[in-house]
Amino acid sequence: MAAERNLDEIRKAQDKWEKETLGEHQKGHPDRRKEFVTTSSTPVKVLYTPLDIPKLDYMNDLGFPSEYPFTRGVQPSMYRGRLWTMRQFAGMGTAEESNARYKFLLANGQTGISVAFHLPTIFARESDHPYSLGEVGKLGVAVDTLKDMEILFAGIPLDKVTTSMTINAPASILLAMYMVAAEKQGISSDKIGGTIQNDILKEYMAQKSWILAPKQSLRIIGDIMEYSTKHIPRWNTISISGYHIREAGSTAVQELAFTLLNGMEYVKVGINHGMNVDDFAPRLSFFFNAHNDIFEEVAKYRAARRIWAREMKETFGAKSDRSLWMRFHTQTAGCSLTAQQPMVNVVRTAYQALAAVLGGTQSLHTNSMDEALCLPTEDAVRVALRTQQVLAHESGAANTIDPLAGSYYVEALTNDMEDAAYKYFEKVEALGGVVEAIEKGFFQKEIAEASYRYQKEVESGDRKIVGVNDYILEGEDLTIPVLKIDPEVERKQVARLRKTKKERDNKRVQDALDGLRKASEGTENVMPHIVECVRAYTSIGEIFEVWRDLWGEWDEPKIF
Repeated sequence: MAAERNLDEIRKAQDKWEKETLGEHQKGHPDRRKEFVTTSSTPVKVLYTPLDIPKLDYMNDLGFPSEYPFTRGVQPSMYRGRLWTMRQFAGMGTAEESNARYKFLLANGQTGISVAFHLPTIFARESDHPYSLGEVGKLGVAVDTLKDMEILFAGIPLDKVTTSMTINAPASILLAMYMVAAEKQGISSDKIGGTIQNDILKEYMAQKSWILAPKQSLRIIGDIMEYSTKHIPRWNTISISGYHIREAGSTAVQELAFTLLNGMEYVKVGINHGMNVDDFAPRLSFFFNAHNDIFEEVAKYRAARRIWAREMKETFGAKSDRSLWMRFHTQTAGCSLTAQQPMVNVVRTAYQALAAVLGGTQSLHTNSMDEALCLPTEDAVRVALRTQQVLAHESGAANTIDPLAGSYYVEALTNDMEDAAYKYFEKVEALGGVVEAIEKGFFQKEIAEASYRYQKEVESGDRKIVGVNDYILEGEDLTIPVLKIDPEVERKQVARLRKTKKERDNKRVQDALDGLRKASEGTENVMPHIVECVRAYTSIGEIFEVWRDLWGEWDEPKIF
């Protein structure tokens, strides 16, 4: 009753302040814009007070770090004990060039490797395939066979460095290559740690690098989860990715809701494969975007942890705290970077990185200033890494846990995000579930409409983008260096692929492919057969062609 009386007093005082103080002030000093909104176009009130979080229950809604519902973080001391893993997404040209970049980054203080693959690898095509012409090594590193993977990580101790690989449709093949490359270094599979993205559902929704239909893709993902639980216990089998959903133009709420829905769908896949939820759930990780609105982003991360813990406990019956933890990597928003005045991107990235750290990320990639123009140069990527290091050691942001907790604004945003996510859960359930909603184009349409709305705001000038539609420099000349991939890369890569094929045991290759085909036609786990294909230096294109031949490629629904 005392609390109710107190809220009533605040309500009366706020009404009085709005009319007499704020109202009078605004007569002579009107707001500088008609409406204030977040990056996601959600209206922001002029002031937040206890009236906006009247039912906040500290123990049930916040609790303590490492304790349910994990709103405030998954580790007891968070960054006071150990800083987040600093990764820089990198890959270019040949395996040799990318290996040199990884060693450069590690020498400059990076604490984990993050691999970018070129488009042919992403779509499981060999570098000499007609579709690969002109794309070899352009947007990432070219990996065709185990030979490339061996070179890519030569001289890098894979039992001491964790590696994240952004790969989806052919994730099973790249994981097998990494595992065998480690074996050739004398490192057993139980000693390697890292993550494959392996999140095919978001590909259908947003990034579009799917190959097979959802049913076949989820079958392979279930096999990866089962195999890794037994053989690669330190490996995160899926990085459930909201990042690419946001990059496609979604709102923060859509990123939150769609990512969590995908995560819960993968939990169902694991259970349907006959696994105990506590055996595989601790190796599920997440990957979020850090966009421009600091407070909206922090609220998104906090709501995500709370919802995931609740759903894992109450819906899926998980018993282990590790199964309830949402561990996530964050990357600053590539879609926010501008080709105009590219040095301003350093500032954008720093604020986005701050949001990720204030929100409790476990791992962070900061984009380089030149990424709207090219793959990052060494100077640009060093500045991006130094941004994290300044944040860690000079800003004070890592000194205490969840420093924005208790903010009326942040707690209200967190609650609003949670409520909005559950509304999406209900919509998707009514459509029959995640796969059915994908097949009906629901997610694709939601993201497209949000992206269109944002772009209209930019073009109308309602949303200011520094250097793009305001604070423009007339006659601007780009003065920063731009990295270009030598066309010779393609010739070298094709030559290595053909040399590998000529020198390998092609009888062994054919036997391994036959075994994979037989397992794929039935219900046997395909991963041991993929590993055997990889050991025989079978190419990624040859392996995936088995599935293309069996199942064909998927056509997405058309939306208007």
